[in-house]
Amino acid sequence: MPQMGAHVTRRDLLRTSLGAAAGLALTACGDGGPAIPLADNAKVRLPEYIPYQGITPDLPGTLEVLDGHLHYPAEPVTAFPGGPPAKGPAISIMTMTFSPVPPPIERNTYWQALNRSLGTKLRLEIAPIADYPSKFPVIIAGGDLPDAMAVRQEIPQRPAMLNALFQDLSEHLSGSAIHEYPYLANLPTASWRTTVYNGGIYGLPMPRASVGSVMFYRADRMREKSLDPNVRDFREFRQLCTELNDPRRSRYALGDPLTTLYFVLEMLGVPNQWRETQGRFTSWLEDERLPQGLDAVRQLAQAGLLHPDAFSVAGKFKDWFGSGQIAIHYDGNAAWNDFYRRYAQDTPGFAIDGMLAPGFDGGPGTHWTGASSFAMLAFKKAPRERIRQLLRACNALAAPFGTDAYKLRKYGVEGVDHELNGADPILTPTGGVETTVPTIFITDSPMSLYFPENPDVVPAQHAFQKRAAEVLVRDPSEGLYSETDVTVGGPLMETMRNELKAIMQGRKSVSSWTHTMRSWRRESGDRIRSEYERYWESINR
Repeated sequence: MPQMGAHVTRRDLLRTSLGAAAGLALTACGDGGPAIPLADNAKVRLPEYIPYQGITPDLPGTLEVLDGHLHYPAEPVTAFPGGPPAKGPAISIMTMTFSPVPPPIERNTYWQALNRSLGTKLRLEIAPIADYPSKFPVIIAGGDLPDAMAVRQEIPQRPAMLNALFQDLSEHLSGSAIHEYPYLANLPTASWRTTVYNGGIYGLPMPRASVGSVMFYRADRMREKSLDPNVRDFREFRQLCTELNDPRRSRYALGDPLTTLYFVLEMLGVPNQWRETQGRFTSWLEDERLPQGLDAVRQLAQAGLLHPDAFSVAGKFKDWFGSGQIAIHYDGNAAWNDFYRRYAQDTPGFAIDGMLAPGFDGGPGTHWTGASSFAMLAFKKAPRERIRQLLRACNALAAPFGTDAYKLRKYGVEGVDHELNGADPILTPTGGVETTVPTIFITDSPMSLYFPENPDVVPAQHAFQKRAAEVLVRDPSEGLYSETDVTVGGPLMETMRNELKAIMQGRKSVSSWTHTMRSWRRESGDRIRSEYERYWESINR
């Protein structure tokens, strides 16, 4: 199933390559005992949610809206007044990164300081995201597991693998037990729902924002042409794109046809992946409004409003937007700061903002939520005291904005990794390299809106989040498990995306979608639906 913006290919990247992982795990370690019945998932008590209240944000958020901070506190809160919280043997963790692999610990001042703050040696096996699918099953099959591993949603036979190899953390985290780890208790309940398997809590979430994506627009381009980005329906959106388009200067309104489609589907109120009604599931692929959305994007393409290479290339859309080749671009929420860091210096007046989908024919549209957790961190089975040490270390890695531990985790050592501008840490070139140690793919605190280089950007980010929160539509399949979706869904979804693009490009008729959708139902869709419905019942009965 597609994810918005920056997530559109990440899910499939892992899901298509992890087919052997669980089988290798069970071969190496035995069958792990009988599987726990699905019905026991309804008995799981998720951790109590205790929001951190150590500082007051400049722009307060909600469960759906991130807190906004204009500046870092001049005197950060001491996260662990009793000293390093995770004293004990070294901790080994396997995880992934989307950034270049950081310098090793012996040449990394940041990593050394992080270890001192924890009171233990954090030994990370870091795989580039493209290599993680092949490395994960090899480590599982070898049987010599690290203390913890990042487990993506695309891993097959997940319940059986977790039952066989990894620790049920319920006694440590369920209900009020989470009080011992107050920064983990600060993680939203929705992110914990993705960790429930076999009647227990099998990992820690890596929390992400509810408003996880943004339809960005170049605000400077809008001002240059005296255009209003607050469109009220699809007709006005198309007119806005027409006025932004300037092929003679190699400037176009839109780039990625798929995320443009998703934006139009938000206008139409199409489900965010699935719709759930009293335990019955309907896919966005079979929604009766999808053909209308396809026809609408087809009109945009035929009018020349998409970049001429939009259907033939991948991975260029972000650069097209930053460099001004396109004016509207759907991407992940974190890209907001990244665009300013990468492109503002070379573009006088560079400015971006976010637009929401209006109703297709007027009125409010919708906005699809992102995943509440990127993945989960599972602990291999170990004695109780070892598990407690691991939890103390992860609790420290979830210390929230405003604490000294957060500042160190995100910005490293002052004078080496960052310099202060007032109270705000600004990464140095060294810090930009060293702080890529991927603690965000172990666990993390709830995200915050903060841009130390340019705090004036934060109010616009917060205002967009508030507007989006009023029309959020969740994916009801998040936290559910379908073996068919994991093993078949990825490659088949790539086929479906190709069919969608063929229709939008005009190579196939809109009416051909009916046959494509029926084939999807026969090949896997109906099985996926049935498996989601069974898992939903196991949690909600």
